[in-house]
Amino acid sequence: MTEIMTMGEMIVEIMREKADMPLDKAGVFKGPYPSGAPAIFIDTVARLGHGAAIVGGVGDDDFGKCLTSRLESDGVDCSDVIINDRISTGCAFVTYFSDGERKFIFHIGNTPAVLAPAPSAERLEGLKFFHIMGCSVMSDTAFGRRIVDTMKSAKAAGAKASFDPNVRPELMKDPESGKLIEEILECTDVFMPGKSELHTLTGCDDMDEAAEKLFLQYPHMEIIAVKNGKKGCVIYTRSEKVTFGVYAVPPVDATGAGDSFDGAFLCALLEGKGLLECAKFATAAASLNTGAFGPMEGAISRENVQRLIDENICE
Repeated sequence: MTEIMTMGEMIVEIMREKADMPLDKAGVFKGPYPSGAPAIFIDTVARLGHGAAIVGGVGDDDFGKCLTSRLESDGVDCSDVIINDRISTGCAFVTYFSDGERKFIFHIGNTPAVLAPAPSAERLEGLKFFHIMGCSVMSDTAFGRRIVDTMKSAKAAGAKASFDPNVRPELMKDPESGKLIEEILECTDVFMPGKSELHTLTGCDDMDEAAEKLFLQYPHMEIIAVKNGKKGCVIYTRSEKVTFGVYAVPPVDATGAGDSFDGAFLCALLEGKGLLECAKFATAAASLNTGAFGPMEGAISRENVQRLIDENICE
């Protein structure tokens, strides 16, 4: 049974083989790697043993096979993934810099990634969470509207809404996206921004003040889980605050770590874990994801997550 569903872009990622190689110069790339923030998120959910489904689209090509084969083999229900035989699977070219910054060239808006229709009402029955990534909403306004409408239908059917703003400046080209983001926030139960996104949304430098402002502004919001990079995370409810660091996993590639955090955090909530245990569980999954090259190549499993938690080797 599907417990967690997401709807958004399914793309492959083609990555520079080492840091500081600009995208406007000739050089070597590695890939394709299955990717897209929603795909990384939902793959983590499935690998952690929870019912997972994605709504999206791929082309009838090898890149599409790369995506669907990986997701299905990890246990993701791809029944609502369309396969288009007229246009190619979406992709992103990515480079990294020594200071940790990244740069993307996305090919999403003219691909099957944004053509998936809303799932049927029956597919939303019994859902516990419907998860949205902000980059999916920004990639195409019409697709973003379908995502928001599906979230509202899922909530009406009894699901909670979780939201990661996942801002990608390369995709922020349509002012309508901002209106859709506001609609999502008004319905969000579990909000999972990065620290910089929290600041952008609230104008507050202090995370405690920012969380208080969001709770006042959005009555539905129950949990704010702030991802703070190498400093770990801070989890807020309206009455509690929990902080946790990071596990000592040698980092190879940080792509997708935040998406894996989101997936594992929701899994932990479904299992009835307390806030601190949710933070540990999500951080372990995110840390494992950084330990391999490629956006969803980290060795995430229940066994490996629990091993990290038990060893308790934190930075």
